[in-house]
Amino acid sequence: MPRASPPSLHGELRFAQLASGARIAWAASGQGAAHEPPLVRVAHWMTHVEHDASSPLWHPWLERLGRSLRLIRYDERGCGSSSADGTPPGLPAALEELEAVVDASGHERVALLGLSGACGPAVAYAAKHPQRVTHLVLHGGYTHGLRLRSPSREALAFHDAQVQLMALGWGRPDSAVQQFFTASMLPDATPAQAAALNAQQRLSCSGERAAAILSARADLDIRPLLPQITCPTLVLHSEGDAVVPLEQGRMLASAIAGARFETLHSRNHIPLAGEPAFDRFCEAVTRFISVDAPEAARFTPRERELLDAMARGLDNLQIAAHLGLADKTVRNTLSLLYGKLGVEGRPQAIVRAREMGFGRV
Repeated sequence: MPRASPPSLHGELRFAQLASGARIAWAASGQGAAHEPPLVRVAHWMTHVEHDASSPLWHPWLERLGRSLRLIRYDERGCGSSSADGTPPGLPAALEELEAVVDASGHERVALLGLSGACGPAVAYAAKHPQRVTHLVLHGGYTHGLRLRSPSREALAFHDAQVQLMALGWGRPDSAVQQFFTASMLPDATPAQAAALNAQQRLSCSGERAAAILSARADLDIRPLLPQITCPTLVLHSEGDAVVPLEQGRMLASAIAGARFETLHSRNHIPLAGEPAFDRFCEAVTRFISVDAPEAARFTPRERELLDAMARGLDNLQIAAHLGLADKTVRNTLSLLYGKLGVEGRPQAIVRAREMGFGRV
């Protein structure tokens, strides 16, 4: 039996309307500060928001990130508690869903979390609505899908076989199809975590819909949108990811001006509770987003990294090693930051940076 969840994780289910009349189910939870933007988890592979709070996979995410952030999550059309309308999956449909949820939430500005295939709509929204996105976090993402990477005949045949396998075997009793995909995405999952993803995939949608989503992912192309991203961006990627190779994450980060890139020590496509990569992911995301948004806008991404490191108590040599900078560069940049902060020295700067939200775990 899954452990009971705190009431705050169970968020009341709500619905956003699309122009077609389809309903997009969404929920909110977490303890974010009133002045901070919420973090919107863009709909990704096989979600079902009604089951998040009791899932061995997603309960730890909601609990850990929800300590400092207000979280909004939703199901894409035809999945979970969201209705279908005949619209084929793809970037335009995903962007419309995200726009509807953000508008329904009532927040003028949000931070976005794109996981895997959800990186596409997260990037598209940030490019189309730059004034509404404070931070962009991308994990396990890619700039363009398999069919656009000049795949070998064998690679393309393998992908097509997976789509066919999904379409034909998804809903059969005791089907092993879900386990095939689970083993690829989460090779180091515990039995409980693997069983949870198997169940979530079955609960989320039909085989026909799942196959259509997988096929659409192979045609995704966000390369023209990446130069348009202006908000602070953090790109993370598991080093042993067999679903989306690490090099794809590096390409994604390098195409976004000022993006910070970090590799996580994991073989899982998405970090799981119980492995160090999960703790590092949650720590990195929380520190990146949980700052006073209006204040943080005055600082460059590099300056924010310096402020965060200083607020955590690192000295200049430690900051230089952590960020790959020369000690002299750290000293000079911090001196300039004291002026921007309106303080006279390091002790006052640390206090001010922590007041702004930097240095949080």
